Amino acid sequence: MNISVETYARECAAQGLRGDYSVCRSDFTVSQDYDYTDSEQEVWRTLCDRQTRLTQKLAHRSYLDGVEALGLVDKIPDFDEVSKKLRKLTGWELVAVPGLIPAEPFFVHLTNRRFPVTNWLRTKDELDYIVEPDMFHDFFGHVPALSQPAFADFMQLYGAKASELIALGGNDMISRLYWYTAEYSLMQEPGQPLKAFGAGLMSSFSELQFAVESPDAHHVPFDLETVMRTAYEIDKFQRAYFVLPSFEALRDAFQNEDLAAIIARRKDEPPLDPATV
Repeated sequence: MNISVETYARECAAQGLRGDYSVCRSDFTVSQDYDYTDSEQEVWRTLCDRQTRLTQKLAHRSYLDGVEALGLVDKIPDFDEVSKKLRKLTGWELVAVPGLIPAEPFFVHLTNRRFPVTNWLRTKDELDYIVEPDMFHDFFGHVPALSQPAFADFMQLYGAKASELIALGGNDMISRLYWYTAEYSLMQEPGQPLKAFGAGLMSSFSELQFAVESPDAHHVPFDLETVMRTAYEIDKFQRAYFVLPSFEALRDAFQNEDLAAIIARRKDEPPLDPATV
């Protein structure tokens, strides 16, 4: 269902969300307005320095390649400068948003290879946890992966197909797919050690270590239908982490499997328990 910017701004204000939705354009984008304070720049460097020590050890090489190619850790990134580099790699660009935006404009942006990035940063008191996705989550977590062609293709396909699949009754199933891939996935290529991938892990100091190194982390081989059927956790560590063999496997599964048939067959069933899947 489409929602006007004005209505959404009122809803966000009522929920206490901190982004300024009153200045959104019709596509829910805003200007980045690169006027960050010294304190905000310090928070960015603190977050990047601390997290980079972990990602160098635990993140998949494709994520690390993306960070190096785009240059995201020295200072709060300028969206336009990063977009110039990203366009050359995969044809994607970044657009600034005040925070979470409605599903429909989000899908439209993805379909057109535009990734929405929040234009504000958490405070010093929120280094370890923040309720809303901020710039660090969006940039440090999501953006490096968009430099990888197969994953970039998957994200565009996701945006192009999501609305149609939701209309078939697959809203929860499509949300689970995004959650367990773009946010909380792992990857293990043949003959290689298990590594992390996904913005929720890349931007989390504690869960990144748990997901890769803890004997209590529940690792499950990637299967598209199983992912779409498995419930997930919003405010605690995941009770399942799906392990991709490659980005190509993710893209090809999403492109080639009959998603409408999966939704028709499974949409009325209760979700699977992630602890036992």
